[in-house]
This record gives sequence, C-alpha cells and structure tokens, in this order.
Amino acid sequence: MKYNKKILKHFLHPKNVGEIKNPDAIGKVGNPVCGDIIEIYIKVDKSKKGEKIIKDIKFKTFGCAAAIATSSMITEIAKGKTLDKVKKITNKEVANSLDGLPQIKMHCSNLASDALKKAIENYEKK
Repeated sequence: MKYNKKILKHFLHPKNVGEIKNPDAIGKVGNPVCGDIIEIYIKVDKSKKGEKIIKDIKFKTFGCAAAIATSSMITEIAKGKTLDKVKKITNKEVANSLDGLPQIKMHCSNLASDALKKAIENYEKK
C-alpha cells in the first residue's frame, strides 16, 4: 500500500494525540473487520456569541496508518469550530484534507468522522 506524503506526515507525527482529563464527551467507534478502534475526546466551551465550540480535542487510535492519519486530520479540522459546523464534516472532507486516501482505506475516514459525531452526540445527551 502506498500512502501520499500528507498521510505519512499525519501518521508519523500525528496532532492532538492523547486523552483529555475530564472531557465533556468521548466518542468511540471500531471496525471489527479491520480491527481499527478510534476514541475522540472533546472539551466544549461557549463563544462570546453563545455558540458551542470545540475548545480542545484529542484522540487515541489503534489501527493502521490511514486510521491514525484520519484521526489526526479530523482533530485539526474540528478544533476551534462550532459543534454545528463540526457535525457537517464528512468522510470525503477528511480524505480530501489528506490529499486523498487509497480507496481500500476510505472506511478509515468514516471511522474518524463517526467517532467525532458520536462524541458530539454524547455531549448533547448530557
């Protein structure tokens, strides 16, 4: 499998890795077929306009290079944005931000966006 430079950069030097102590919410998803597991932790704050924004976001991923790269990228895309904007992030947007993913690895971008959406769902249920 050949990955482009941007995927390798986010795989070898991922951004926002780790856990947030006392997160406002956690989203966890996995794919039993490939074994990838992604956990995303979020801290939410209100802006001066009263909008809820992702103040901090971190991830822990057990999986392949594409799963780690998409997790890193989605945290970069989401950080500082409102929950409403973040909910609209698509797996295609994540893949495009990484200059594309091999077709066989597109499911990894689904996992990253699904984990983030699950964290937001968990936050909104509280």
